[in-house]
Parts: sequence; structure tokens; C-alpha cells
Amino acid sequence: MAPVTPSSVDLIEDDAAVRASLVALLKVWGFDAHAFSDGESYLAEKPWNHSACLLLDYSLPGRNGLEILSELHGRAPDFPVIMITGHGDVALAVRALKAGARDFIEKPYEDEDLREKIENLIRSQDFAGARGLPDQSSLRAFETLTPREMEVMMEVVAGHSNKVIAHHLTLSPKTVEVHRARVMAKTGAKNLSNLVRLAIKAGLDGGT
Repeated sequence: MAPVTPSSVDLIEDDAAVRASLVALLKVWGFDAHAFSDGESYLAEKPWNHSACLLLDYSLPGRNGLEILSELHGRAPDFPVIMITGHGDVALAVRALKAGARDFIEKPYEDEDLREKIENLIRSQDFAGARGLPDQSSLRAFETLTPREMEVMMEVVAGHSNKVIAHHLTLSPKTVEVHRARVMAKTGAKNLSNLVRLAIKAGLDGGT
């Protein structure tokens, strides 16, 4: 079996045109791309033994990306995956992160955003995704949140939109935006993916 190399990236995408485009783009960026049209063929071949990460589209024939991710996570829990989701589907993105994905990107996305996510993921050594006892350093990231900010954070981590959070907490959407911004600043989370991963490590995500 070939050794793992940072230049090897897997892709599961059922649309042939999109798949070909992404493979070409990955090669331009210097990656060795391995493309699959469905999750079943990917799981059968087991390429994660020699690849650095996987780009996994949610919308697939047969089992969807989340189902494939769940099985893959059971076989190779430390293998890093970037889930590709539909625009604005926050709840799905959160579910993917809780199921073991390391990051997600929404369609339509900018090419450079995808490249940055891949490179950051490959550089990162924090691939541990198993749920265990709350991580104390992650818990400390939430210590300065006010009770209201903690409520907003829990709603965000549950995958709810600002509008839904506003309804649940009887707040205006603008107030939710303010609290959400403060949560991101106080915890040091750069994006939703970072925040959800922090909450999972701290045991503050509800355990789902």
C-alpha cells in the first residue's frame, strides 16, 4: 500500500462534469486527485489508507454523503473529510461536523476557498474526532460567555439559523447577530466549523 501523501486528495462527486472540473482544478493546485462517482465504490476501494483527505458531496446516488461519512468514520475515524453541502444548509453542515467531518464548504463556493480549506486541513495535525471526556482547554474557550451568549451558542451549534434562534429566544434577528459575533470573538472561532468542533470537544453540543 502506498504511503499517505499530503498531495493525494480523494473526491466523491456524482456529476461527471463537476467531477472532471474538480479533478482538473486539484491537479492545477498540485494535488494527485482520485475521483469516485458514488460512495459505495469509494468504500469498497478503501483509498483513505493512502490519501490525505476526502472531498465528499452530500447529494449522491444511493446513500447520501452523510450516510457515507458515518460508515467511513466507523472504519477510519481519524481520516479527514470536507463535506460539500448546499448553500445555507447550516443544520446539515452541523450534522456533518458532528458525524466526523473536519470541515464543510457550501455550494456555490470560490475555488480559492476550497483550496484554502484543503491546505489547512492537510497542515493541521488535529484530526482526533472521537467523542470522550470534555476537553478542559476547549471548555475554557466558553468561560467568558454570558448566559445569553451561551444560549445563542447552543442554538448555533444545533444548526439553527439566526431567524430560528431569534424565535426560540424571543430576540430580534439583529440582536442574535450581535450575540453570535460576540460568541465567535470570545471563543476565538474563525467560522461555524471551528465553533462546532470546539463545542464537541467541550461536550457542549448536546451529544448528538
